[in-house]
Amino acid sequence: MIYTLKNDKLTVKIDTLGAQIISVKADNCEYIWQGDAKYWAGHAPILFPICGRLAEGKYTLDGKEYEMNLHGFARKTEFATENATDTEIVFSIEASDATRAQYPFDFKLTVSYALDGNKLSSSVIISNLSDKVMPATFGAHPGFNVPLDTGCFEDWYVEFSEECTPNRLVISDKGLCTGKKYALELTEGKKIDLCHSLFDTDGIFMDKIPHSVTLASALSARSVTLNFPDMSYLGIWHASKTDAPYVCIEPWCGLPAFDSQIDDLYTKHDMFHIPPNTEKNLSYNIIFN
Repeated sequence: MIYTLKNDKLTVKIDTLGAQIISVKADNCEYIWQGDAKYWAGHAPILFPICGRLAEGKYTLDGKEYEMNLHGFARKTEFATENATDTEIVFSIEASDATRAQYPFDFKLTVSYALDGNKLSSSVIISNLSDKVMPATFGAHPGFNVPLDTGCFEDWYVEFSEECTPNRLVISDKGLCTGKKYALELTEGKKIDLCHSLFDTDGIFMDKIPHSVTLASALSARSVTLNFPDMSYLGIWHASKTDAPYVCIEPWCGLPAFDSQIDDLYTKHDMFHIPPNTEKNLSYNIIFN
């Protein structure tokens, strides 16, 4: 089911399948990528309980082996609607036989959206309802049309809120971490100028970053700013070796597995370890100008 949040600035549509934003419009401008399967069928999936890929699509836990697909199962799960108004909505999923087959924990994932002016805020609660520590992580994966309204793809850039020198994390051909990184030089100390060839070998994944970034162009008054105080990593991606007219700007709390290493979920890097009957709270917001 698709819900609509609306005020005098924005009209936002969110699907209960994956609790995924599928449209954000101001006037006649559509900000969110509309999911052309030629390039990428998604819009803005949420990632839980893992971010990225597992080596061989597997992990171990307490001596047993489990399989889980790219980015976990939340993005393909139907969420229940707990509350909905014109400007706020709350979704949730809980453990089921289907989730326990790939993730043997009792949990509740609550995802809320609130529209205030031109800002869409999201709050996330990961609740451990199990009697043991629960490893989990979370990420956002919103895709934005580029160009938003004018110019071509190469006229747009992604700009950090302040000058910085991020570490670019080297990802293998299999989409897995290598453990290598190098300093990424930015235009004017804070910009990544967009061009399709940036994504010929997957995306650009970074750490050591400011927690605010803007998609913009000198040719346009339109822009999108993401603020993600609780996320340690940022990915910028579109489908590899294509002329895809979008870019995903992805704040993540975790990373893919290391190449050729099947993880134990308790020792996998960048997982929250949530004690029994407690919760982890996260938030981020997107400002549409």
